[in-house]
Amino acid sequence: MGRHFDVELADLKNALLKMGTLTEEAIANSIEALKNRDASLARVIIEGDAAIDALELAIDDTCVDLIALYQPVARDLRLIMTGMKINAELERIADLAVDIAERTIELVDKPHLKPLVDIPKLAALAQSMVRMALDSFVKGDPELAKKVLLSDPEANALRDAVQSELIDDYMVKDGSTAPRAVQLLLIARFLERVCDHATNIAENVIYLARAEVVRHRPIDPE
Repeated sequence: MGRHFDVELADLKNALLKMGTLTEEAIANSIEALKNRDASLARVIIEGDAAIDALELAIDDTCVDLIALYQPVARDLRLIMTGMKINAELERIADLAVDIAERTIELVDKPHLKPLVDIPKLAALAQSMVRMALDSFVKGDPELAKKVLLSDPEANALRDAVQSELIDDYMVKDGSTAPRAVQLLLIARFLERVCDHATNIAENVIYLARAEVVRHRPIDPE
């Protein structure tokens, strides 16, 4: 394999970083669009998804070509397979940014239901988890990946807080708020799913580094 294979592996990591950057930007912009009631920005996110889809297909093709050309084994093969899985997770995160943008467009012309507090917190946590997961992959750092897994309960708690407030304080007390509340409930759910995808990336990084399967297992903070 030699030098050419190493160069192509480095190119694969760079492509995944580009994919991650585009995905993080899509999530950040979707929340900015929501906070500022910016339908134009929301449409930019929706229209930009085609470029992310195209990059996902290109990365998949690269991974298949690397396997076919070099027939890697052991850790090199795990690296390429992990790259394919991360690629798929990132594309799903980008799709969730589109989902948030679509919900934002539904809310733009409606009166504010409430100030946004926990949803931006959940969005910031989601972006941080995605960034840490990608960094852990590039650096081959399973301890950083573990931090992503340990952040997931906080994401679940924020989603639950949003859900409880919207249902108990708005929908139950005033049924007319339901259409707006449901859109915000969906956005919180989409963000929590972003965190789940970041967790999946981190689990794959731990497998890559240690050949250890941690999915469906509790993580020891120590």
